[in-house]
Amino acid sequence: MSDHANSATSNAFSRRHFLALASTVPAALLATPSVTTAFGQTAAPGGPAGKRAKYPIGLELYSVRDELGRDLPKTLRQVAGMGYEVVEFYAPYYDWSLPRAKEIRALLDDLGLRCYSTHNHIEAFTPGTGMGKAIELNQILGTRIIVMASAPGTVAGLDGWKRLAEELSQAAAYLQPHGLAAGFHNHNPEWALLDGNLRVMDVLAANTPKEFVLQLDVGTCVAAGADPVAWIKANPGRIRCLHLKDWAPGTAAEEKAYRVIFGEGVAPWRQIVAAAEATGGVEYYLLEQEGSRYPEFDTARRCLEAWKAFRQNG
Repeated sequence: MSDHANSATSNAFSRRHFLALASTVPAALLATPSVTTAFGQTAAPGGPAGKRAKYPIGLELYSVRDELGRDLPKTLRQVAGMGYEVVEFYAPYYDWSLPRAKEIRALLDDLGLRCYSTHNHIEAFTPGTGMGKAIELNQILGTRIIVMASAPGTVAGLDGWKRLAEELSQAAAYLQPHGLAAGFHNHNPEWALLDGNLRVMDVLAANTPKEFVLQLDVGTCVAAGADPVAWIKANPGRIRCLHLKDWAPGTAAEEKAYRVIFGEGVAPWRQIVAAAEATGGVEYYLLEQEGSRYPEFDTARRCLEAWKAFRQNG
């Protein structure tokens, strides 16, 4: 996920007000018509019949950032109505007050959604009031993992990344008694070589404890020319969640790069999922989209339908 500067703000609301508002939303807005996915199968509305998938499927809410900024309650309702089970809030959530976080948790519970991880800036990993607030917010939300969304811009060179790994390790030790794990979310630069044979991600993995989560953004890994399957296998038990972002050669203007829907790119999803579930220790999946040729809600729906079709075929 990109370093998100936009703040997802919305008016304060009560559960009663939200439920009253939600009842006025036309059913047509929540409909999910069938589409033919990139896997050549028509996905039925609501997903496959039968048992729920073993691994919950969620949405990184940066995928619907404009809608979230306009109306957070409506966005969560729409996401739940599509069939998502999990959401991941990105960094602006950190600005919430504790009462606001409790309102959001009540809404999540009403909708049957869970928040297992959040994306954060360096403040959430800084001892003192910064980390203290992150702990309180994430405990309210029911979070399992506090993920660093991107490294501070001041981090550079092998020594710089080792220092960051040390800081993250210390944060992980502090968070553990509070029932929380720490993690890091990769982007393209973290697959670059630092000293000729070590990549940034290798340094982070080698210098953090095994409990430290390596949240794999598949799209940026593939775009950087790295092998996501090999990475998962090299770090057993540490890939507790993945961002299911696809990527295709080409430019955004050509509706390629990160603008392809899940399954339309070149990521080897069968091998990735097999490795994640056999070796990586995955607990849940998160679809993420930087943008696409469709509006945000439509994009999120199409990605979910493609994922469900993929799972049906698997």
